[in-house]
Amino acid sequence: MKKATKHWGIIGGGILGMKLANSLAQQGHQVTILEAGKTLGGLTSAWKLGDITWDKYYHVILLSDTRLRNLLQEIGLDQETLWVETKTGFYTDGQLFSMSNSIEFLKFPPLSLIDKFRLGLTIFYASRVKNWKRLEGIYVADWLKKLSGKNTFNKIWLPLLRAKLGESYQQTSAAFIWATIQRMYAARQTGLKKEMFGYVKGGYARILDAFTQHLLNQGVQIRTDFQASSVSADEGGAVWVKEAQGKALAFDEVILTVPSHLAAHLCEGLSPEEIAQHQQIDYLGVICPSVLLKKPISPYYVTNITDDSPFTGVIEMSNIVDPRFLKGHSLVYLPKYVKRTDPIFKWSDEQIKDHFWQSLLNMYDQLSDDDLISFQVARAPNVFAPSTIHYSEKLPPVSTNIPGVHILNSAHIANGTLNVNETLQLADRELPGIVSQSNQAITLTQIHE
Repeated sequence: MKKATKHWGIIGGGILGMKLANSLAQQGHQVTILEAGKTLGGLTSAWKLGDITWDKYYHVILLSDTRLRNLLQEIGLDQETLWVETKTGFYTDGQLFSMSNSIEFLKFPPLSLIDKFRLGLTIFYASRVKNWKRLEGIYVADWLKKLSGKNTFNKIWLPLLRAKLGESYQQTSAAFIWATIQRMYAARQTGLKKEMFGYVKGGYARILDAFTQHLLNQGVQIRTDFQASSVSADEGGAVWVKEAQGKALAFDEVILTVPSHLAAHLCEGLSPEEIAQHQQIDYLGVICPSVLLKKPISPYYVTNITDDSPFTGVIEMSNIVDPRFLKGHSLVYLPKYVKRTDPIFKWSDEQIKDHFWQSLLNMYDQLSDDDLISFQVARAPNVFAPSTIHYSEKLPPVSTNIPGVHILNSAHIANGTLNVNETLQLADRELPGIVSQSNQAITLTQIHE
C-alpha cells in the first residue's frame, strides 16, 4: 500500500517548528509554516546592534549537543563551527573570582575544603543518577542543600539556579539541576576534559538563513506575518487555521508550537480538562539586554552573581566569539529570568537601561559611560516552563481531542533546560507519535469508507 501523505500546518516558526517541518518534509509530506513574525527563528533570531548583527539572546553549542551538530552538518555548516575553551567567573561579596579549573576551584575563598568536597560529590552523584523521575518529587533547593550543604548552596548553587530560573527556583524540582549537570557532564566526556563551547561563524543569523533555505529546497512553504486567530476542525476532517484578517487555510493536520496558554486560546473545541492543563503551565520569561562595548570587561564567558543584582548573570559572548565577527567590540548579555507576569515587562527600555547599566558600572571599576556603544533590550515573556514538583505527570497530551490538532512546545521538555539541542530532541521524540496518531486516523477513515 502506498504511504499516505498529508498537508501539515505548523503554527510557529521557531527552531521547533522548523525542525518539525524539516522532518515531515523528509517523510514526503507537504508542509506549511505559519509564523507571526517577519522571519523564522523565534528565540534564536538575530538583530542589528550598533554596527554588528548577532543573536538577540545568547546561545552556545556544546560538544555533547549531537542533534544540533547533526543539523549543522545537514544544512552545510558543520565546518563553520569554531570551538573555544571558556572560563567561568563568580562575583561574590563585591569581588570577582575565577573558577575555571580544578586549581582555582580548590582556591575559591568562599568555600571551605569540606564544602568543595561535597560540591564535587554532588556533581558526581547527579551525573550517575539514571531515574530522573524520582527527583521530580523533591525541591531542587532541598536536594542541593542536603547533598552540598547550606554554604555551598548559597555561594554556588543559588546563583546558578537564579541565573536560569530567577526566583522560580523555589518551586522547581531537582530534575532541573539533574538535566543541567547531565548536559555539562556529557560535554566533558567527549574526550576533552576542558569546557569547550562552540558557535557558527556569523551566529544564528547564518544558521537560520541556511536552515530556511534548506526547508525551501525541500518544498516547505513559509508564510511569515501570519497571525493565527483560531484553529478548528470540520466534519469533513479538515483543520482550518484562520488568520487575524479573516482568511482561512485548510490542512490535514496542524501542530501548534506556540506557548500552551496561547494554544489553548486558539484551539476551538478543546476539552475543559485540556484547557485547564494548558492554562496551568506557568512560563518563565526573560529580559535580556545586549550591551555592545568598546572593550572587554573580564576573561569569563559567564560570571555568576551571588550579590544582589538586577540581572542574574553576566554573559560576555566576546570571550567566545572571535572579535573580527564583532568588529573588535565586546558583546555582553545581562539576562534576568522572571515570570511572564512580572512588572518588569512593563518597564520602558530606558528604565531597564538605567537600572542595569548602573549595576554593571558598579561591578566593573574599569568601565565607564564612554565605553558604551549600544544598549538594546530584548524581551520574551514565554521562554520555558520550569519543572515543578511532579511536572511530567501534569502535562497535557500532545495530540488533542480535536481530530488532526496537536500542541507541542517547550513546556513538553519535562526534565531539561531550554536550549536548541533540547528543542531538536523534543521534536525527534514526539513527532513519531504525532505521525502515528495521524496514520491511525487515516486507517479509521478508510475502514468507515
